[in-house]
This record gives sequence, structure tokens and C-alpha cells, in this order.
Amino acid sequence: MPKGANHIFWQTVHAGALQAASEYGFEIEWNAPTLEVDSSRQIEIVESMVNRRLAGIVLAPVDRTALVSVVERAAKLAIPVSIFDSAIDTPQRLTYVATNNREGGRIAARRIGAVLGGKGKAGIIGFMPGSASTMEREEGFEEELKAKFPGIALAGLQFGMANRAKAMAAAENMMAAHPDLNALFADNESSSSGAVQALKSRNARHVKLVAFDASEQLVNDLRQGWIDAIVAQNPFKMGYESTKAIGEKLAGRAPATEIDSGIELVTAADLSRPEIRDLLLPDLSRWLKPGPAAH
Repeated sequence: MPKGANHIFWQTVHAGALQAASEYGFEIEWNAPTLEVDSSRQIEIVESMVNRRLAGIVLAPVDRTALVSVVERAAKLAIPVSIFDSAIDTPQRLTYVATNNREGGRIAARRIGAVLGGKGKAGIIGFMPGSASTMEREEGFEEELKAKFPGIALAGLQFGMANRAKAMAAAENMMAAHPDLNALFADNESSSSGAVQALKSRNARHVKLVAFDASEQLVNDLRQGWIDAIVAQNPFKMGYESTKAIGEKLAGRAPATEIDSGIELVTAADLSRPEIRDLLLPDLSRWLKPGPAAH
């Protein structure tokens, strides 16, 4: 149960889950809200899984508080729940597999600080209020700027709400309100895609963009210089480890309660490295059938 199904990030999570499923003899049911901001729909889907007494649930909660009650209900019925990508405000979970999101925000701040020479103005194009993973990235970014780069002013935080067009509009509005803007941090795939479109529409190559997450288009934009750097997660490992934890639990073993799935700062110069290419654009054809993303 990811937050959504369309982005390459979630498809890569799916592939990792399928690998773990093949090792533990699971059948994977893959379902997600149409919109990544739709916590109500996500709750309905998880409720259905609980009612059917599935062997386990692997969940990336859209909202850290809204999903608490349904996760705790699953726990009462002895259905193990692995949480991945984004935290939830309950200890009633089997494991939590995620990027160190606060550190991801700090890495982005350090990159922008270095590129700007410690002086200028930077803004954030975020995901949505209430999403634990991206809120931690935003907080880490702001904390690191204040601590290490006091000469860089923060132009503000605007949300793209998991919508590329809204993220593009947010970035354009920020550039219009701050003509002296030097840099942007976009903290997820849809915000990154919208922000780079805003830079292209204004031919604003002077605004340095640090993106979070990768897609084929974002990697091309990095190669062409529209993006300065990408903070890359490992969604395949997220899907694999969170699903593996269910298998370990059902086999009578205790999985780790927290697993750091890793993070990497990637610049255009890194794109020639095979391990970076595999991280950014993994070959999913082994696991996923061609065609529209499953959801």
C-alpha cells in the first residue's frame, strides 16, 4: 500500500516487494489511492485489507496521524504492519523502513550552500502538510541552512500537493515574488518535476535546483544542467526490506524495528557510474509487466 502508484518511485518499491515475495512465498496485492494526498481513500483500502485478514500489510502512510487508527486495528487482530517511506504516530508497527529524511534535507542544504558560496536566497517546493517524510526533509533543510549557512536567506515553503502543475505554479510564484532567488530545493518527485518545468519556462538556469527522487526525465534534466543535483533514495530496498519483515515475522523471527534504506547525492558527473545508473533508473522489467502502472 504505497501513497500512490504512478511515479517510478512507487513502481520501484513494487519491484522490491515482489522480490521479497518470491523469496517468502507471498502473493502481493498492490493497491493505492489515485491521488497521493488522499488519506481517506488510503484508509478505506487498508480497512478492506484488515477485514479480509491478509497475512500482513506493508504501508507508506499518506498522513502520519490519519492512518493511526486503522494500523492499530490491524495490530489488535495480529496482522503485522510494516511501515515504509513515511513515519506514523503509533508504535503498533512491525518495522519502519525509510530514508533518513532529515539527513536528506541537510544534504540538499549543504549542496546549495556550497554551490552558492554560502550567500543568497533559497526556497522550498514541498509535497503536502502532514506527510512525515517530506516534513522531515523540509525541517532538515531549514535547520542546516540556519546552522551552517546563515548568509543564505529562506524565501519560504510552498506545497505542490503531489501535482506537477501545482508545483510548477508554486515555483513560478516564488521566483516572481523573489527576483533575487538563487536556489530551490524540491523535496519529492512531483515537486521536482514541477520546479524544473518552472525553471525551463523562465529560462532560469541561474536558479540552482536540488531535486529529491529520480525519474528518466529528471535524470535527463540533471544531465542537461537544469538540475544541479538529485538526492536519491533507494525505493527498491524500501519495498524489499519492508516486505521481507513480514516474511520474517510469519516465520517466527523478529525483524529490525527500524531500517535505514540509504541516500545518495548525485551530480551530473556521477551519471557515468553503473551503480548510480542502477539506483536512479533500475531495470524493473524483471518484476513488473510492461504497460500502465499497477494500482
